[in-house]
Amino acid sequence: MEQHANVLTAAILLRGKCGLTKGITRYMVAMATADLLVVILHVLVQAIYSYYTPTSFLSLSAVCPSYVHLRISSVDFSLWLTLSFTFDRFISICCPKLRLTYCTDRTATVVIVSLCVLSCLKYIPFQFLYEPRVTLDNVNWGCQPKSDYFISMWWAAFTWQCSLSLSLLPFGLILVLNGLTVRNIILASKVRRRLKSLECKDSEAENRRKSMVLLFTVSGSAILLWTTATVAWICTRTTINFVGTDLTSPSHIANEVGLLLSRVSCCVNTCIYAMTQSKFREEIKNGIKFLTSFIIKPT
Repeated sequence: MEQHANVLTAAILLRGKCGLTKGITRYMVAMATADLLVVILHVLVQAIYSYYTPTSFLSLSAVCPSYVHLRISSVDFSLWLTLSFTFDRFISICCPKLRLTYCTDRTATVVIVSLCVLSCLKYIPFQFLYEPRVTLDNVNWGCQPKSDYFISMWWAAFTWQCSLSLSLLPFGLILVLNGLTVRNIILASKVRRRLKSLECKDSEAENRRKSMVLLFTVSGSAILLWTTATVAWICTRTTINFVGTDLTSPSHIANEVGLLLSRVSCCVNTCIYAMTQSKFREEIKNGIKFLTSFIIKPT
């Protein structure tokens, strides 16, 4: 269901009939695509396929590091897209002079492509982190961290870089940007109330309100659903890959719950669009009507 929801979201947004600017549409489509990639790699492939087929090609030592690299990069890309969308809305609401040059379709495209490239480059060391776990019939299977990972200062620095990039830094920036946005909106609303009569309909305030609702629901849900994983990473002082071997330890349980909630965050954006955007809901209804009329043709 999660992958279907993300595909549906991307398809509706690409039609460009939801009343959103081209820049916002670019971000929304990219976020839906990144979330779909996370669901495929972490849920369908890792949690289902790899679990039931432990001897698949993904378990080969030559493939395992690249697979881990791709999984971590997809999560990073999804999270930083949320931050980039938050920053775009911050510029649009709080910096009217910069809005004309930054909040454009071209800028959104450049930001999205740059984030994708950076997310892949940041985690290249994962390609050199692992060594084969076992060797059967001259074939290396599985991967485990090298012994240097636990004692090397450079691997410790890389571990903290992963934690900062996947939790602390984007969360902190999202909170700061949302706080500044709220402050600007409150101050602007006070000024507009003084200049305008209460009986007069303020279209600008209504547009700002819709933009604010979309911004806070998207970034707010990401913060809430990633909080557990973030706290777990801080407490264990390590990355997703190593939290201990005791399955009953509090660190392992907290990490697993955090991972579950972070994966859920990859499918809630569709619900957010449906709840906050009336035109998005209308497009869903039109799509359902079209499919119904296509399947059930009159004889």
